[in-house]
Amino acid sequence: MFQGNTLSEHEFGQRMYKKFKKICIFFSGWVIFLPIVITGCATTPPKDTSNLCEIFYEKEDWYDAAADMRDKWGVPIHVPMAMMYQESSFRHDALPPRDYILFGLIPWGRVSSAYGYSQAKTPTWSDYIRETGNSGADRDDFEDAMDFMGWFISKTHKINGVSKWDAYAQYLNYHEGWGGYRRKTYLKKGWLVKVSQRVKGRSLRYATQLKTCEEDLQKSWFFKLFD
Repeated sequence: MFQGNTLSEHEFGQRMYKKFKKICIFFSGWVIFLPIVITGCATTPPKDTSNLCEIFYEKEDWYDAAADMRDKWGVPIHVPMAMMYQESSFRHDALPPRDYILFGLIPWGRVSSAYGYSQAKTPTWSDYIRETGNSGADRDDFEDAMDFMGWFISKTHKINGVSKWDAYAQYLNYHEGWGGYRRKTYLKKGWLVKVSQRVKGRSLRYATQLKTCEEDLQKSWFFKLFD
């Protein structure tokens, strides 16, 4: 049998997902006429964020994006997923708190330019686009946000020598920046150290959970019909 054009289950699933995503984008302009389609394409946080398997079963395209990130940057899936939960609780349009002036009476913009799943700030996101050439990337797109986090974690490993598997130190870099981490600015922020420890704990739980379901997640929806 000729094997040259045979697709793996993962590749087949990826192609089918991309086709579905294009259909969603096409029909999203018909809000008045096709409300059911819009509901199906809407982006909402996972129902159960405590279990990585449940997250990926509900959002199967998220697993594909996370697996692509891992293959591209060599970053284990559970680390950026734990960091993303801490940053945005998986909300695509997450924003930082508002800033206030005049004794806290008048709202005045946001405390930073962070936005989206990864809460990437505008300058850092621009650096990512420039270095990767991903000019169409959006911070409210899960696939782009996951790729951004893989890029950042990989750079943290190169710049500060932090293991890609070390969710604790990776989150400190993510929050304080590479220079801030080297200066150990986090030592003056006890609350941040505690948050980073929680991120580490979640990443370890996610890693354990993923081991129990990843083989099943790697099957495309088409092949699951025959299980």
